Amino acid sequence: MNRPERAVHEERMSAAVAQARQKVAPGERELIEVFVREYYRQVDPEDLATRSADDLAGAALSHWELGRVRSPGTPRVRVFSPNAAEHGWAVRHTVIEVVNDDMAFLVDSVTMEANRLGLALHLRVHPVYAVERDGAGVLIGVWPRGEKPEAVRESWMHIEVDRLVDAESRASLAAGIERVLSDVRATTQDWKKMLARLIDAVNELDARVPEAAQGEVAETRAFLEWLAAGNFLLLGYRCQDLAVEGGEDVLKLVSGSGLGVLRETGAEKISGSFAALPKQARTLAYSPTPLVILAKANARATVHRPGYVDYIGVKRFSADGKVIGEHRFLGLLTSTAYSARVVDIPLLRGKVSAVIARAGLAPDSHLGKALVHVLEGYPRDELFQISIDELYETALGILQLGERQRLRLFVRRDPFERFVTCMIYVPRENYGTEMRLKFQDMLMNAFAGTGSEFDVLLTDDILARVLFTIRTTPGQVPAVDRRELEAKLVTASRRWEDELAEALIEAEGEGRGMQLYKRWQRAFPGSYRERSAARAAVADIRKLEALGAGQIGVKLYRPLGARSGTLGFKIYRAGEPVVLSDSLPMLERMGVRVLTEHPAQVQPADGGQLWIHDFELLALSTENFEVDTVRPLFEEAFLEVFNGQVENDEFNRLVLRAALASDEVVILRAYAKYLRQIGFALTPAFIQGSLNAHPTIARLLVQLFRQRFDPDFGDGDAGREQAAGRQVKHIEQELENVENLNEDRVLRQYVALIQATTRTNFWRTNDKGARRSYVSFKFDPSKVPG
Repeated sequence: MNRPERAVHEERMSAAVAQARQKVAPGERELIEVFVREYYRQVDPEDLATRSADDLAGAALSHWELGRVRSPGTPRVRVFSPNAAEHGWAVRHTVIEVVNDDMAFLVDSVTMEANRLGLALHLRVHPVYAVERDGAGVLIGVWPRGEKPEAVRESWMHIEVDRLVDAESRASLAAGIERVLSDVRATTQDWKKMLARLIDAVNELDARVPEAAQGEVAETRAFLEWLAAGNFLLLGYRCQDLAVEGGEDVLKLVSGSGLGVLRETGAEKISGSFAALPKQARTLAYSPTPLVILAKANARATVHRPGYVDYIGVKRFSADGKVIGEHRFLGLLTSTAYSARVVDIPLLRGKVSAVIARAGLAPDSHLGKALVHVLEGYPRDELFQISIDELYETALGILQLGERQRLRLFVRRDPFERFVTCMIYVPRENYGTEMRLKFQDMLMNAFAGTGSEFDVLLTDDILARVLFTIRTTPGQVPAVDRRELEAKLVTASRRWEDELAEALIEAEGEGRGMQLYKRWQRAFPGSYRERSAARAAVADIRKLEALGAGQIGVKLYRPLGARSGTLGFKIYRAGEPVVLSDSLPMLERMGVRVLTEHPAQVQPADGGQLWIHDFELLALSTENFEVDTVRPLFEEAFLEVFNGQVENDEFNRLVLRAALASDEVVILRAYAKYLRQIGFALTPAFIQGSLNAHPTIARLLVQLFRQRFDPDFGDGDAGREQAAGRQVKHIEQELENVENLNEDRVLRQYVALIQATTRTNFWRTNDKGARRSYVSFKFDPSKVPG
């Protein structure tokens, strides 16, 4: 903050203090000044920059009134949405006000409860005061917390969240916060007692563990001592007895043993969660080994952070070495438990050593070092809970995966069937939110999940790791074939680019296919990939590869699943895009209606600018035609029109309607121009319409012209004349079906002109083998119709 901004902030704060002093009794003015200045001292001035002195004073005074009278040990909580009319000050958000004895985890826990309800945090003000209250709980002294070491410390929290408009939602939030504050108080008050119970559990291991479990004692003791040394945040404790009631194994609460968040409510005497466990899990409780059970509870913590609570059960034994119950500890592993080296953590170091020994790899070898790296980086919560056998199988599977860019799935079922963890390795470049959501849905369906969480690890490795925890209902977890599920995930993870690589290799061979893939893998925009399958892109790449600078290419096709008469047409161009106002008239004069156009700019890896214009067309012809038959005719005709080699008029409709090539259409166009020269009464437009109205006759007319003049017609002059005569009769039969007299007149004029023609240059070519750009005829004057 620069000096002018700081000066404005100080001026606004002074104004807020002055207003607050005016609102309280004279005897409280000194207290309120200290209160307000300390209230905002730790807040970033930028967070207050848009707030007026009135609103700053109003927020502080509101909180002051809430906490002015309070009994020690009892929190004050208020949740409301202030407005100027009712409260004298306003903010856009809902305000949470809390006054409580100062203790650990308050702010995190209250914020966590708001987040649990889906509310975003907008502002947090959290002064801690040194206070003095009289016997009635009235505030008679307040100082910054460092100025009065002997005074009681109080936490005052002002938190702004998304605005809640209804009173019921605000009441629910307030109740949730009061519940969280109760849990925080119970946790902090009972912490030393819970720690003592943990030490007691350690000491019991030496006295009563049976012979079958003696081998685990030292490491279990070291682990519990490690937890007690600041690596486990204790939240709750209970001592429970194993018993049989009504023929069922049950865990019964030892009365008076509950501490922290497991303090007794008076209602729960038998553990419902234990009764719901699968039989094999309950049988495990009677086994002397393992001495300690590590698992994730099925409830989230309400204190400190929102993760699922860690459950640690330490078995209790009778004097004769039988399991009689457990010490149950609930809590959260601390950050040091996640950051410490595996070899420094009891129990984990034993698992890791056992896996390394079973693998039999030389410690200094590449694979040996890689295995250690896998185990050190293994998800820590999983490492605490997984068995040695499962860890060995999974770690070896990860090791064998190596640097290959393929997807692998590893599944672990919680023995209590409360969750299934699915660890997926996937090529890092492929990973994204869309893929993760697909995986999440598939895993939820596969395991009949009731909820899910995920954790993603992205490093410099070529593989990303995604750990999904799928919450399940004990006794209702379906059996799932891991390989089958993995195959489905592979299919779901395939990107358009992956399918393009496969299609190019299939079409062009691996060498050429990979060469093309490197050039074109990122060339196509997202809009193109959404509309076009990767296999279809292979044909487009071939077209684009063939283009020189400024050239165009085209492709007519029938879209998959398209309705009758619908066609697709693509224009490819190197350089500038094709202007729609240029292409649209050409297409419409070829007998189609343009429904949509989707242009896509394509940029291959080696530079250059190319365009694909993908048109959806509707053929206006009622004639049935095969796309494969008319495709080369339509494509050649459009290119010739586009390049100015053929006129752009309604005669071009005959390409689709009569399946005529563009040069055959030129024949009919040339005769129409001759009709105009000799003063034929009907207009050129009517002539074009007549031929389009009768495409079969138009095609027969072209065949008649070929029979009379095609040099390759091999039946000699006599045979040529006989074939032409039969063709004329065929045409006359078709003319019997023409109802419009003027159309009949046009078509008969064409028959007469073709019969009157004696020579044509149509089949002459230039020195490059190309046909002439114009057509001329010579007629027998006596046969030309008048």
